[in-house]
Amino acid sequence: MSTISANPVPQSDFARARSRAAIIVASCTILGAVAQILIKVGMSPAHLDPNVKGIVPLVWALVTDVPLVAGYFCYGLFTVAMVLALREGELSKLFPIIALTYVWVTLLSYWLLHDTPNLYKNAGIVTIVIGVAILGQGGERK
Repeated sequence: MSTISANPVPQSDFARARSRAAIIVASCTILGAVAQILIKVGMSPAHLDPNVKGIVPLVWALVTDVPLVAGYFCYGLFTVAMVLALREGELSKLFPIIALTYVWVTLLSYWLLHDTPNLYKNAGIVTIVIGVAILGQGGERK
């Protein structure tokens, strides 16, 4: 009499690492979008006085601009997380996911910055999402 195991075959460590890398990269797209929005807000005239004269006052205005500094901090986290993800994953599958950053930036711009949606922006979003989905379906090597 043979016994059948109720437990499915566990994923290999390699497959788990690739899945973890894809999740990290997908999270990075959101972090990158937040960074871009914060930098945009930080560089707006409401946060950075365009009449600042001289290098020292300009540098001081930049380093004390909280949204701007937070945006660059988010980019730093983005970079570190991407390095960790790219060590474990397949570049040809992970890199297209980064294009989703454009989707999040556009959607956040609509919501937070009150940018005006139009047919071309929305068609671009749809195109990016379809492209990432197609590239993500790339054949596995056996």
